[in-house]
Amino acid sequence: MASQGADGEKKVTGAGSAGGTRGSGDAVAAAEAAAPAGGESVRVDSWIWSVRLVKTRSMGATACRGGHVRVNGERVKPAHAVRVGDEVRLRHDGRERVVVVKRVIRKRVGAPVAVECYVDNSPPPPPREAVAPAGIRDRGAGRPTKRDRRDLERLRGLAAGSPGFFGSPGPTGPTQTPRSTQTPRSTGSTRSSRSSGSPGSPGSAGSAEAGS
Repeated sequence: MASQGADGEKKVTGAGSAGGTRGSGDAVAAAEAAAPAGGESVRVDSWIWSVRLVKTRSMGATACRGGHVRVNGERVKPAHAVRVGDEVRLRHDGRERVVVVKRVIRKRVGAPVAVECYVDNSPPPPPREAVAPAGIRDRGAGRPTKRDRRDLERLRGLAAGSPGFFGSPGPTGPTQTPRSTQTPRSTGSTRSSRSSGSPGSPGSAGSAEAGS
């Protein structure tokens, strides 16, 4: 409810603050409803999935088996039970999450409820500008020149003499005999001299014997 004071400013009372308190209270109530009944323990792979630190429970179990989940500084198995006050460290998707268990729940909840179940002490993620994608040209720079292409190929680890580079023979490609080592073809004049029986050729000797 809004009311106007003597100085002309509007003051919000009642509805706004009550709505914020009600929203936080609903999240806490939902978190308490997701808690295990009868003092049952909750597995760590199930808990990190329930509070939305991983997308699926199988991802949580895989992270535990790979040694990417630590509870109070020690690597744990997927079946390790978590308790209130435990510090859970998770490395997932290239980011490290450090959370302190505030509520133990056994089923997955929404994001507003999940944040009520732990204290987030994670370091801030690296900015996107820190890692610039490779191969991006400035807008309006036009097509890359031959020199630009050579530079890009050099960055990609390609060299002009490497196998399979722009038509160069690969390790299993066909090989061609150099032209200098090929046998020269016989010319037409040689064929004509042999067929006509010119002196000094085998054909001319045979004709001379027949005439004698």
